[in-house]
Amino acid sequence: MDAAAFISQRTRLNAGYADEKLDFYLSLQDIRVWGDVPQLNVADRNGLGIHQVWGELRFTPKIALKLGRQVVDYYDQRILGGVDWAQQARSHDVALLKFETDRSAIHFGAGFNQDGESLTETTLTTTTYKALQYIWLHRDWESLGASLLFLNNGLQYIDEANEANNETRYSQTLGTHLKYCKGNFGVTSNIYYQFGKDVNDNTLRAYLLGLEASYGLRPNWALQVGGELQSGNDNGAPANGDNKAFGPLYGTNHKFNGLMDYFYVGNHANNVGLLDLYMGTTIKTGKKTGLNIRLHHLNAAADLIGTSSKNLGTEADLVFNYNFTQTITIKAGYSQLFASEGMEILKNNFDDNQNYWGWAMVTIKPTLFKNQFK
Repeated sequence: MDAAAFISQRTRLNAGYADEKLDFYLSLQDIRVWGDVPQLNVADRNGLGIHQVWGELRFTPKIALKLGRQVVDYYDQRILGGVDWAQQARSHDVALLKFETDRSAIHFGAGFNQDGESLTETTLTTTTYKALQYIWLHRDWESLGASLLFLNNGLQYIDEANEANNETRYSQTLGTHLKYCKGNFGVTSNIYYQFGKDVNDNTLRAYLLGLEASYGLRPNWALQVGGELQSGNDNGAPANGDNKAFGPLYGTNHKFNGLMDYFYVGNHANNVGLLDLYMGTTIKTGKKTGLNIRLHHLNAAADLIGTSSKNLGTEADLVFNYNFTQTITIKAGYSQLFASEGMEILKNNFDDNQNYWGWAMVTIKPTLFKNQFK
């Protein structure tokens, strides 16, 4: 089939206010594809919305309460992330209680979603979570940073035949992110386990294991090598009431497992999982330019239907960065997937086993005015 081509634009207007006891932030955004609205238009499509609007009450220098629509992201954004690559990005309607010192932090967040104001019932018909609670603990030492996350994720189940059976079904995610850095050498790891129930009432038992090592050969050149294993279901679906497929929930999944987004970016849920073995390099080619290269070897974590091999193929990603000015950056990238028979079976697409994607992005972030109100 023919390749697609389009130009997408996101415009944000951000405003903030701060005094001794309050931080307030507002972010309006407009999202559009060039040409989706006629030139002599009567009204735009629904691309204008509020990305963030929150207020943070500071009770003491260490304790604060943040209320409203806000971005929730932690460390490498594997489980909770801002997803800023997507034009709409992700933000949550939550209350966040924070206790922070110079080297440690404890965050407790909670959200409860509903279609609208109602006098009866609390059934949610959208695809977001019904209820969410999490606690995040973090501590920094001289060369090591460690985080612990426990997240209780409630999804709305709706029985079309009998609304009396409607309920919220909860799964739990428990895990840690570790980062060690000393001199030119660094190691990061992710270890997460999921349990409880999925939205279809299957018993959930799944895990994610990730490890990456990096080494700076020179001030302008670094190498990375790593792997990530996310458990999955044999033959690509839960069976006998058990679901072994890990789901990275609300993370910035575009950062992981290849930039072509074949896995966990609105897809690959409750499937065969993934084993991603990769290596890459980051090169600062000049004062304003840089180059990132990464090669992924992709495999299913569980058995595939129709083949004894778990090989899904290889993906190569290339990204070029240019800091044109302090407020303007330009990025361009090219990716190519060399798919195997396993990928064709997994995606049910046998047209072509070589897929490619190129893109360019211009980011302009001017500060219109700034004043201190404190």
